[in-house]
Amino acid sequence: MYYIYYSALAYCVPYREDLRAQYNSGNYYLSVHVEHLRSASEWLAERVLNHPAKYLPIFEKAAKKVVDEITRPRPNDDPVKPIQIMLTTDRSATTIRELDSTHVSRIVRVPGIVIKASNIIAKATHVRIECRNCGDVKDMTIRPGFSGAMLPRTCDRTAVEGEERCPMDPYDIIGDKCQCVDQQTLKLQEAPEMVPTGELPRHIMLSADRFLTRRVTPGSRVDVVGVYDNYRNYSNGSKSSGDTGTVIPYIRVIGYMLEDDANSRSTALSKEEEKQMSELSKDPELYEKITQSLAPEIYGSEDIKKSITCLLFGGSRKELPDGMRLRGDINVLLLGDPGTAKSQLLKKVSKLAPVAVYTSGKGSSAAGLTASVVRDTSSREFYLEAGAMVLADGGVVCIDEFDKMRFVKRLLPNLFMRSTHVCIHKHSFLTQCTYTDEDTKLTHIKSDKATILSRFDMIYIVKDVASEEQDSRIARHVTRFHQNITTTSEAAQGPIDADLLRKYVNYARRQCGPRLNPEAKTRLINEFVNIRSQNKSTRRTIPITVRQLEAIIRISESLAKMRLAPFASYTNVEEALRLFRVSTLQAAQNGDVTGMEGMGVANDNEEVLRAEKRIQKRFPIGASVRERVILDDFASKDFSEYAVRKAIWVMLKRGELEHRFQGKVLYRKR
Repeated sequence: MYYIYYSALAYCVPYREDLRAQYNSGNYYLSVHVEHLRSASEWLAERVLNHPAKYLPIFEKAAKKVVDEITRPRPNDDPVKPIQIMLTTDRSATTIRELDSTHVSRIVRVPGIVIKASNIIAKATHVRIECRNCGDVKDMTIRPGFSGAMLPRTCDRTAVEGEERCPMDPYDIIGDKCQCVDQQTLKLQEAPEMVPTGELPRHIMLSADRFLTRRVTPGSRVDVVGVYDNYRNYSNGSKSSGDTGTVIPYIRVIGYMLEDDANSRSTALSKEEEKQMSELSKDPELYEKITQSLAPEIYGSEDIKKSITCLLFGGSRKELPDGMRLRGDINVLLLGDPGTAKSQLLKKVSKLAPVAVYTSGKGSSAAGLTASVVRDTSSREFYLEAGAMVLADGGVVCIDEFDKMRFVKRLLPNLFMRSTHVCIHKHSFLTQCTYTDEDTKLTHIKSDKATILSRFDMIYIVKDVASEEQDSRIARHVTRFHQNITTTSEAAQGPIDADLLRKYVNYARRQCGPRLNPEAKTRLINEFVNIRSQNKSTRRTIPITVRQLEAIIRISESLAKMRLAPFASYTNVEEALRLFRVSTLQAAQNGDVTGMEGMGVANDNEEVLRAEKRIQKRFPIGASVRERVILDDFASKDFSEYAVRKAIWVMLKRGELEHRFQGKVLYRKR
């Protein structure tokens, strides 16, 4: 058996060279693909997959022998370091909830998201013990994973006649003679798209050792290749009290298959499917067909559906020479009257996006949205557990009923949309969790939160306006669906099937990173200057800033990505400008997003100045007053709440006012 493994490695040139390079660089491991092993010996591969506890040590012993031969001569004739074998495989994945007794002690491939990563600890692999009475020495081998070993209760040395027998529990561990390796404990959870409707996600513990530690962090999506095993957990850590303990399953990791981003999370497409995607991209009516396929049961809202379509495809992410990253993700906001299908559109997005997390603002905590710092019950150490936005890394986060959240929690997505990072500071625990390629779609948000509003590329004010003709069309559309008059699946689902659309979105995001062509660039520059300079003589000028310009660029790129084009054309820019006008610009002109960065009006500044002067006149230096009283008093004088809050904020920044009593009371300093 040893010779077979040795031959498989020794006579495979790529693995020999890889093993030599890895060893010389100080990385004492070798990654082996099971299918390559199968091509050398089908019998050998099956033995490794079905009996890894027996055959993996033999494999590693053979790898050490090969290293000993290919690295000669070595300086000072140093002994060869142990080699760790890491396995990858193309065999079908098994979800956490599908693991059962048939998988025990076998190699499995389990996909999921890492939600916990512990600190590195030392795990003993060989222990030397010595009897404190007679000096008898023994060596013990410890199984990898969570398994341990019990010290012998009695001394094994043959008793000499006339000598007193050694007492019970005579052995002590000789620490400096033990061999240890690094070990890390991880927790793997099912990805949101794998969880059946109405059920909680399952999770399982992982044990990684040696060079498999520090490979993944909370939020990483991986396919874990490992041995499905179990260990016995004793209450209070006692094995001598008669407690039989609880058998807990876990996976001993022997390889990772990492997913770098959401684009790599779907299964690879066949050549026929890629050809189908290419043909679909050439359809001249693709844009309209995708829009019609998005929630066909919802009548109207064509522009909103087109904006959501752009959100699904997203723009192009860019990295500048100085390392700064510009997001390519599109953020859309829907707010307005109840009963306008905002939540239905939200749920439809969560089903069509390749990776999506749907959550409600009313039932979400700050830690549930971002990440939490949790204390391990056994080791008493702190570790990170990922929340919804980290779990949706590379996908879409859908947050419904956003206005039901407390204001502090409502500010959290602002950081993600701006820098795509999660920052945690708790228990002297400061860290950042990278959160890339994130598309966020929020609904029901109050319009006076300027900082949050400025992060959205498109804002729609959805109003339920009474119109006899429109109401009649909506009623006929709804009753037709309820009467099930539409019998064909094509009409019920739209021109493009949902599964095909999901594959196409993922394919486009993976294949395309379009940029503006020269013609589109010139058109965008001219329109940007034109919007900022128009109506200069009027008092209600609506300017746009660079932030809105970048939003239009992202929308243009998403339209090009929709047809798998390498460049965004003049037509794409025209459509992006139209969507921006009917959404954010229209909302700003109606005064629905007053206070949003880049969307203010000239009269606002005058009102803020008047409110500031009135505060100075109304409250003398040294006076204290509740902020709510100021807001109510000024509201009775026809001041908008936005202008009063902005005036208070300006005076706080200048040091004229300061907050007291947990921010509820304002004190006039000067």
